[in-house]
Amino acid sequence: MSQHPTTLRYLDPVVASRLDNMEMRARMIVEGFITGMHKSPYHGFSVEFAEHRPYNPGDELRHVDWKAYAKTDRHYVKQYEEETNLRSYIVLDTSDSMRYRGQAPVTKFEYGAYLAAALHYLMVKQRDATGLIAFDDTVHTIMPPKSTNSFLRQLLLKLEDLTGQPGTPRQTGAATALDSVADRIARRSLVMIITDLFENVSQHDDLLKSLRHLRYRGHEVLVFHVLDSKTERQFSFPDVPSVFRDMETGQEVTLHPAQLRENYRDAVRAFSERFRVRCREYNIDFVEIDSGSPFDAALLAYLNKRRTLT
Repeated sequence: MSQHPTTLRYLDPVVASRLDNMEMRARMIVEGFITGMHKSPYHGFSVEFAEHRPYNPGDELRHVDWKAYAKTDRHYVKQYEEETNLRSYIVLDTSDSMRYRGQAPVTKFEYGAYLAAALHYLMVKQRDATGLIAFDDTVHTIMPPKSTNSFLRQLLLKLEDLTGQPGTPRQTGAATALDSVADRIARRSLVMIITDLFENVSQHDDLLKSLRHLRYRGHEVLVFHVLDSKTERQFSFPDVPSVFRDMETGQEVTLHPAQLRENYRDAVRAFSERFRVRCREYNIDFVEIDSGSPFDAALLAYLNKRRTLT
């Protein structure tokens, strides 16, 4: 994507964090994204918003938008949820590890919430039904998909509320939570998971099985793996003895970053590659996201996925 100052101004998580509320953040991120697409090689993607469709013989007259007729002298029918192109859920990890910021301008959780808000906004404006599921060690929020503007406001208010809540000492329970999600979603949907994948090492196989469970139930799956790249992927800490604390267990260890950096980077690369390969085997899209980067890569990944489903 071409990098334009006006676009980046809207897509930058620093700017998003300074806006007053989640609705404004979502709108500015999406508008900046669309502006950038129009100036980039990706302008061919469909991001048109539609509130109505043309009237067809046989449509009930009570669904005709007479206000639109008065303005345009044409008959349009209001679109309703059952006429949407796609049903989707955004599954957001709210565990304590997501409260980590590192060298990024916002925490992984704030980044994930802003991304979720932008995706909800984009989908509703495209007349797609979208819902929200949030989890830490268990699923604690479920909002089934709808495609109305009033429901969009409810989603954005919920995300605003979640980001305003203080962190609680809860560990990630992604494997168990995603199994629960697979069992709860009855209709075939696009499931977009925003998480740092910080599960206990012993649970990694279970986490991969839970992703496969979602596919087995017929859902399309897109995983956004959100990390602060500088510290969590590159281990770029000052080369002085430092105390590192696990945000979920409180366990602390003192070490010199330089002594561990190479082995740490190798371990993170191996971890990410394992998930990428296994997800590819399950026909799951796996996208690495830097919590310090603009939101365009994630939104483009969503549009890529959407284009293959419609």
